Amino acid sequence: MATEIVTFGCRLNAFESEVMRKESAAAGLDKLENGAVIFNTCAVTAEAVRQAKQAIRKARRENPLARIIVTGCAAQTLGQDFADMDEVDLVLGNEEKLHAHSYRQLPDFGVNNYEKLKVNDIMDVKENAPHMVDSIEGHSRAFVQVQNGCDHRCTFCIIPYGRGPSRSVPMGAVVEQIKRLNGNGYQEVVLTGVDLTSYGPDLPGKATLGKLVGSILRNVPDLARLRLSSIDSVEVDDELMELLAYEPRLMPHLHLSLQAGDNMILKRMKRRHLRDQSIRFCNDLRERRPEMVYGADLIAGFPTETDEMFQNTLALVDDCKLTHLHVFPYSPREGTPAARMPQVDRHIVKLRAEKLRQEGQKAYKKHLEHLQNTEHMILVEHDGIGRTEDFTLTKIDGAIAGTIVKGHIVGQDGDKLIAKLTERNAA
Repeated sequence: MATEIVTFGCRLNAFESEVMRKESAAAGLDKLENGAVIFNTCAVTAEAVRQAKQAIRKARRENPLARIIVTGCAAQTLGQDFADMDEVDLVLGNEEKLHAHSYRQLPDFGVNNYEKLKVNDIMDVKENAPHMVDSIEGHSRAFVQVQNGCDHRCTFCIIPYGRGPSRSVPMGAVVEQIKRLNGNGYQEVVLTGVDLTSYGPDLPGKATLGKLVGSILRNVPDLARLRLSSIDSVEVDDELMELLAYEPRLMPHLHLSLQAGDNMILKRMKRRHLRDQSIRFCNDLRERRPEMVYGADLIAGFPTETDEMFQNTLALVDDCKLTHLHVFPYSPREGTPAARMPQVDRHIVKLRAEKLRQEGQKAYKKHLEHLQNTEHMILVEHDGIGRTEDFTLTKIDGAIAGTIVKGHIVGQDGDKLIAKLTERNAA
């Protein structure tokens, strides 16, 4: 019986779920009579943890005899909480989940000293061993891990304690992984990591993210499209900036880890940029590549945030011309400095988050209107839905999933563009 893997959170988790699928099958998990369900969790917010626990309880009701395994960032940081759940059979840390032998800890495999909780200190992990996968189940674009962990300590963030220190995958291994995926039909790849722009210092030869991107584009010439997941703009190296400005195969869409638009809040968050630096980066790159589109993570209601401070974040949507927003109402994470700071009333936090979302919706609607009567290359994902070069959701009938087609934008439907197919299977 095939093991079911339920993935929460980021694209890095999506890649690692494929590694887990391979490793758990090698361990023999697929051969268990009543099957197994693995939950690859996220810890970025308290709500993400709540949703994972809710899903685990539901899975137990629907699969009373299946083995339930919990892993991911929430398991790494809150391992005992999940081990205390009667519904759970095994809890694995973020490093343990990537190795076949970890899944053989279950009593089904004759283990004499069965331990329900197998979560080691992630801070002891110093290298990022390459893991090769052949596909990303359910996705027409492939995610490739190039970096893991984070050496920064933003005051609101629990993720460094779930992922450990920053460590990079060697460039050669990344290129080989992308060649494999491209050979299996993937025309678009997204580079993922916890702190993507910190790629390289732990590798020999002064590697940088820009050098890695350049190497991929040179050595995988048949790859049509390359994307970056969330980045910190202040860490973008000169080579990467040049590629973003002029390389057509590097897609004109960046998701920025901005978090706030007020300098005092940014300092209290221990971010590495100030408001003007974000605005300057967006304007400078757009001047060089006018079709560049930006998304961003923004937090509403960070501790000590006043109405005036919030207005600075709200104004950042227009100042940076953001179009794809991920808005998070601030969620205190136990063990982080921000959880001990003076908190904003929860009602106010929710109101501010809703205002940010509304501002984002207005900006996105304006973006959709701007794209009317233009032509784009669209990667078709499923059911006639795809993404343009700038990551705009588009409906296009008559195209095959996994192909890149040319479409003429003829209208919009809610949050989607409507495109008419003008050229099939163009790459």
